[in-house]
Amino acid sequence: MCNLRGELERILKLGNIKTVFQPIISLKSGNVFGYEALTRGPENSPLKSPEKLFSVAQSYNRLWELECLCRSKAIERGHKIHKNKFLFLNVDPYIFKDDKYKKGFTKEFLSKYNMSPESIIFEITERTCIKDYKSFKLALDNYLEEGYKIAIDDTGAGYSGLKMLSETKPHYIKIDMDLIRDIHKDLFKQHLISGLVSLSNSTNMKLIAEGIECEEELVKLIQLGVHAGQGYFLQRPSETLLDTNEEIKNIILNTYNQENSKLLNCSKISIGQIARRDKTFDLNRPCKDIKEYFDNTTYTGACIVNKDLPVGLVMSHSLNSIFATQYGLAVFLKRPISLIMNTSPLVVDYNTFVSDVSQVAMSRKDENVYDYIIITKNFKYYGVVTIKNLLEFTTALERNYAKELNPLTSLPGNVIIENKLKEVLELKRNSCILYFDIDNFKVYNDSYGFENGDKVLKLTANIIKNNLKIYFSNNNFLGHIGGDDFIAVVEGCYGDCVKLCEKVIKEFDEKILDYFDEEDKKNGFIEAIDRKGNKDTFDITSISIAGVLGMLNVFSKVNDIAKYVANMKKETKSLRYSNYRIKVLSNDDNYL
Repeated sequence: MCNLRGELERILKLGNIKTVFQPIISLKSGNVFGYEALTRGPENSPLKSPEKLFSVAQSYNRLWELECLCRSKAIERGHKIHKNKFLFLNVDPYIFKDDKYKKGFTKEFLSKYNMSPESIIFEITERTCIKDYKSFKLALDNYLEEGYKIAIDDTGAGYSGLKMLSETKPHYIKIDMDLIRDIHKDLFKQHLISGLVSLSNSTNMKLIAEGIECEEELVKLIQLGVHAGQGYFLQRPSETLLDTNEEIKNIILNTYNQENSKLLNCSKISIGQIARRDKTFDLNRPCKDIKEYFDNTTYTGACIVNKDLPVGLVMSHSLNSIFATQYGLAVFLKRPISLIMNTSPLVVDYNTFVSDVSQVAMSRKDENVYDYIIITKNFKYYGVVTIKNLLEFTTALERNYAKELNPLTSLPGNVIIENKLKEVLELKRNSCILYFDIDNFKVYNDSYGFENGDKVLKLTANIIKNNLKIYFSNNNFLGHIGGDDFIAVVEGCYGDCVKLCEKVIKEFDEKILDYFDEEDKKNGFIEAIDRKGNKDTFDITSISIAGVLGMLNVFSKVNDIAKYVANMKKETKSLRYSNYRIKVLSNDDNYL
């Protein structure tokens, strides 16, 4: 240990550390929105590993000196960062207990390089268990007051649990890489991250996935709605401030655009698109100014800000209630609005989906359910949305969307299906289109009546829909073309598509028998009149599935896909009983 202590002292004296930067990339635009500064010890040193370096520094009560050195080097090396991007600096909570902890140190150093505290995000690491949250929160408040933002590192591992989130209410939540590893294969992890996404949407925090190491993990995280990510697959740490690789950017843009195409569905519309740009008031404005604002306008709410950051909300009915008390006017009229404002209003990011906002807004307490919703962009005030406008907007969109649903199965109809296929043509990703057709359905309808025929259609729709959820989770689309024809669009490998088809066929063949009488089930066929008016026998109703898998942009238009799949369907239907065929596309073939 003596040698380690001597090595530590040499490192501190000579400033002999290396700073590298790993990009944090938006999973919506594919652009870099920040860099995490990472420290490495000297090459060929026993303290090269950052974990070992910080552990030894803590052992010899030199953590603050090491933190200062790392922070100084990171700012010195990263000061050329674009003003619209953030620099993430790691902070060990242990330093707040250090007697040498100095308020204002970072701000002084930032001014030397003409950087603003608003460009810095302090990333609280999980190396130390926090036992005194009260003192820890006071230290964090100091950072927040100076304009810095907070991120919690390694959420889901070590000490970075729900208590940490609850106590700190950070701007960013960094999800530990163990929860990200193989997430595309793990439904439990997917549901867990979905829950965190819902939490972040309703609390205006943003999720960052750490340790992304393959394309499948990246795609799944985009589909789940995670805000940003970092990892070796996106970009490795470097001594320079690297931008996003074009290939990675294309993957992100294509996946995000696919997931968020606005197919008349309000769940894919951002709340910021319907925000109203109302006037704001500083938290030190006297209450009388806000009263005059309400008296002279039709507005019933006002957002209270501190340096463009929303800190509260005042509704006219709440203000009038306070003034209506015996001494309300005398006590509060000339005093700051901060004394009576709601300090915990609903604040959501511009890009949050309308459907998510609606769900959160309607789950508020009864006395707050009609309060304004405050919208932010890059954490700063952008506008407000009233509950009246929110309900009118969602009702109109849902009404338009409902017009395009099949009335029997409630699945998307031809307009939405066509839009989906157009979207698939524009994407440079492997997709699979599966066409489902019920065999001998007309014969069944004629023999058992349209009411029973409708039941078979609903059965088929439910079988396909439920199995799509099993094999393709959230990444699937199912439409009802009309009659006994259905179409699905999924993104996955050939093996998963085969498993889906086999499971649909197995379940259909088992359950369809419940819709036949005992004699027909025993015979295995129906006696009916064919299209030429002759009596004939027809097999028990079965299902045929025709699919194409690959880069669907080999087709030039939607009609080309429809014709190709229709021909495959004919081939499949010519086979007896339930069957499937999936064609893997090749760029060398002509599909026109």
